[in-house]
Amino acid sequence: MKIKLTPKDALIVVDMQRDFMPGGALPVKDGDKIIPTINRYIQLFSNKSLPIFFTRDWHPSNHLSFETHGGRWPVHCVANSPGAAFAQDLLIPQDNKFIISKGTTEDFDAYSGFQGTILHSLLQERGRQRVFICGVATDFCVKHTALGALHLGYIAFILNDAIKGVMQEEEAKEEVIANGGILIDYNDLAK
Repeated sequence: MKIKLTPKDALIVVDMQRDFMPGGALPVKDGDKIIPTINRYIQLFSNKSLPIFFTRDWHPSNHLSFETHGGRWPVHCVANSPGAAFAQDLLIPQDNKFIISKGTTEDFDAYSGFQGTILHSLLQERGRQRVFICGVATDFCVKHTALGALHLGYIAFILNDAIKGVMQEEEAKEEVIANGGILIDYNDLAK
């Protein structure tokens, strides 16, 4: 049975930024290969006037997650830098879009789009009950955003054909499913 989108739905596009694409500071292998599929989802949700939330790392230059400040990651997605911009060719609609910045202070990191942001309140204000999640990286920010959504009571769908991981992609998917998440592909949706 096909899943029909309803007025209670929203799309969350996780961290599709230049620094996470091949050639970026912290690349996800083949992260750019999912852009056409993500764009299909964006177009579908946009055509139905459903909200689309784009999360992004938006770090200060002295962020605690950076190796230069004792963290585990190279410097990436520094606010207003070219690497923090959304990936080339990613469709960003004019209407019904929301940009959610995370990890915006030097002493706070966030893998989940819900952590330290207004994502939950924006979804609540719009009466959303189901979220459809895509982007990078499956085993970090996608997983934590999905788990955050489930913890807050949303029905969370992971768009399996529109995610890419770093190392433990299958384990991340299994963890989300074990917590109530649902794995689907574009063909599972009624158009």
